[in-house]
Amino acid sequence: MINTPNATVSKALKRLHYPLDIMLTCVRWYVAYPLSLRHLEEMMSERAVSVDHSTVHRWAIKLLPALGKAFGPCKKKVGRSWRMDETYIKVKGEWKYLYRAVDKAGDTVDFLFCAKRDKAAARRYFEKAIAENGVPETVMIDKSGANLAGLNAINADREVPIKIRQSKYLNNVVEQDHRAIKRIVRPMLGFKSFRCARIILGGIELMHMIAKGQMKCDDGRHRSVAEQFYDLAK
Repeated sequence: MINTPNATVSKALKRLHYPLDIMLTCVRWYVAYPLSLRHLEEMMSERAVSVDHSTVHRWAIKLLPALGKAFGPCKKKVGRSWRMDETYIKVKGEWKYLYRAVDKAGDTVDFLFCAKRDKAAARRYFEKAIAENGVPETVMIDKSGANLAGLNAINADREVPIKIRQSKYLNNVVEQDHRAIKRIVRPMLGFKSFRCARIILGGIELMHMIAKGQMKCDDGRHRSVAEQFYDLAK
């Protein structure tokens, strides 16, 4: 499947001694489907591959940042009307916050995992999203005062302000999209560290974007979702 991995993936492979095909398959399954690490250990055992669940976790932590970095230049442009919201993710028994936005078509704009839910976190999210996706014309948010304050802080530095709309019910597009992420997270039974949560959530978001058709295929050939994921390692 992968003969020569790209430089970023090659660096991540240091001290990982399994065939890359096997590692990529396990990592993709982990972030694409509602499976626990022990499920993956059993599934690979049925395929005559002996691998401990903790090893699969280590592969994910090593490889997902490299694959996410490779995806950046391949991501299709998103629309300029955003729907932004945050959802809750448990880390060491405490709730943390995954900031997310989708455009009018439902494509993922950007995401950011934060320890707090406040003006500073909202502003940091919008700065990241704008830096990587351009300036939106309109941002739809719910009645959150923190998100409104974060956007107002962004607008304070702009000649042409971003239009802000607040509506709990018109933000259903992004709230529905949260469910795809939470469905994968649920069998993981919470995360043990913030760093691991951030990396795994990034992988889930990556797989979710590929599944929604947000990865450019320059040669025009149709590739399955799995093939597109593996292509990031080339």
